[in-house]
Amino acid sequence: MEPSGAALAVEGLGVRFEGAAAPALDAVDLAVGPGEVVALLGPSGCGKTTLLRIVAGLTAADRGRVLLDGTDLEGVPTHRRGIGLMFQDHALFPHRDVGGNVEFGLRMAGMAPAERATRVAEVLELVGLPGWERRAVGPLSGGERQRVALARALAPSPRLLLLDEPLGALDRSLRDRLVPELGVLFRSVGVTVVHVTHDQTEALGLADRVVVMESGGVVQQGAPEELWAHPANAFVARFLGFANVTEGPAGTELVRPEAVALVAVGPGEGDATVTNVVFHGAHWNVTVERDGDLGPLEAWVRSGPVARGDRVEVVIDPAGRQHL
Repeated sequence: MEPSGAALAVEGLGVRFEGAAAPALDAVDLAVGPGEVVALLGPSGCGKTTLLRIVAGLTAADRGRVLLDGTDLEGVPTHRRGIGLMFQDHALFPHRDVGGNVEFGLRMAGMAPAERATRVAEVLELVGLPGWERRAVGPLSGGERQRVALARALAPSPRLLLLDEPLGALDRSLRDRLVPELGVLFRSVGVTVVHVTHDQTEALGLADRVVVMESGGVVQQGAPEELWAHPANAFVARFLGFANVTEGPAGTELVRPEAVALVAVGPGEGDATVTNVVFHGAHWNVTVERDGDLGPLEAWVRSGPVARGDRVEVVIDPAGRQHL
């Protein structure tokens, strides 16, 4: 399907909240193409939600501007921006059934009842809940509530969809199932999406492009594969989940855990001791403490688990060393 979403441009966006020691956003630039799915990734307090709220018109910026398809949104109220919003708590109306929740924005826009019913049926079908119009929202599971909230956000055919930690309240297994489903859905609709999350797995699995934020600014952006293969600095590497990051006089080095091999040896032999083993399904995350005060190192072991206290010989593939 051809992208039907709008192009978003954020230019020089800055805001400092009263009493804050540092700006929440500091001269942030961001461009999102029509139909592109972009994830804003970073820790709590990095400014990603503030950026989303300014784009939505819920928070005012001190400087900079937001443009949608080249139109400056300064002074345009939230409900006239053509933007769909979805938050972590879903904010469903408990006194309305599923259909009543989904049609809310359509009712506010003055759409005729017959048209509303048709559109509600369309978006419920789209999110995998066909025929659920008359169901009460109270008994719904977390995943079902998430789908209803998404249907409500999509019902007015927004040019831009803003998602703020929409999967944050769901358990890991459900999130892992929903991430690919959402990716397929967004691309089938062609809507432009900006998705805020602190979960790197979610961001890498869903987005066309990931924008990593720290302390009110953008520190790196690129395709998920690009970020994973080439983190720009120690902060990005650690936030993506890499443990083997060292900073010294020669610079910052990342040793990729898949490049670390552990060779079992006898007592008193080898150059490291296993201190922790965590099973991850396809591999074990094994942490070793190296002799000579070289510090801990993490390895991904895929065959033959080791146990705490085992002595091993550490072998690092030179191709797995990266200077950041």
